[in-house]
Amino acid sequence: MPRTALVTGGSSGIGFEYAREFAARGYAIAIVSNREADLASAKEALEGEFATPVHTLFVNLAEAGCAQRILEWCDSHDLQVDVLVNNAGMFFMEYLGAHNNKKAEIMMNLHVNTPTELCILFGSRMKERREGYILNMSSMTAEIPAPGIAVYSASKAYLKSFGMGFSYEMRPFGVKVTTVCPAAIDTGLYPISPSLRKFLRRLGIIRSPRWLVRRAVRALFRGRRVISPGFTNALVPALVALLPPRLIDHLGMKWIYR
Repeated sequence: MPRTALVTGGSSGIGFEYAREFAARGYAIAIVSNREADLASAKEALEGEFATPVHTLFVNLAEAGCAQRILEWCDSHDLQVDVLVNNAGMFFMEYLGAHNNKKAEIMMNLHVNTPTELCILFGSRMKERREGYILNMSSMTAEIPAPGIAVYSASKAYLKSFGMGFSYEMRPFGVKVTTVCPAAIDTGLYPISPSLRKFLRRLGIIRSPRWLVRRAVRALFRGRRVISPGFTNALVPALVALLPPRLIDHLGMKWIYR
């Protein structure tokens, strides 16, 4: 039976690149996503490119109890998850209020509750086997609480802190836990023009999903606890820390508040 990598949000973007990377390494792939059409396309693409089985599950990862449902689905398909990638996420840049409270709740479930439960459930199985790998996707914004991304940066800060603590709990049992804190990656999360996107990629300010995934997976198998790839991870938080709080207030009101 081939080793299996489970990727949440693996039907597109960074998640799909994780699925491709593990498929290229000979893993069977299990993709969990709330995008049913993209799941079918991802399965077809992966099976067409790699000689490995691809399993898909359509589920809302922001719903309570979905982690247990995913575990039971894996058991029903005799899938022993050797690598868990908690990649699913969402993004919005808005001041918080009653109008987007539900959206904030969904983000907290997606970034905090579900990945925590998946780590515990699948981590317990790995702990019993004395081997396994878990990769959690945090963000550079974990270090940059700012207007418009209050819930996003806080939830990513939670993932970073949880990942570090969980890695200490699991390492004595042969399970490696790595938290990835990328800067800007070229996905659909950023609503910018194609010309600006191309310019930022040429400068190295925005990186490709492939660039990130290769470094993240290499860090995972090397047992790194946290990885923050790219020069912008060192530069941007340091620059933001130098800004006066009143200037941040002003910039948020000017560029983000509606």
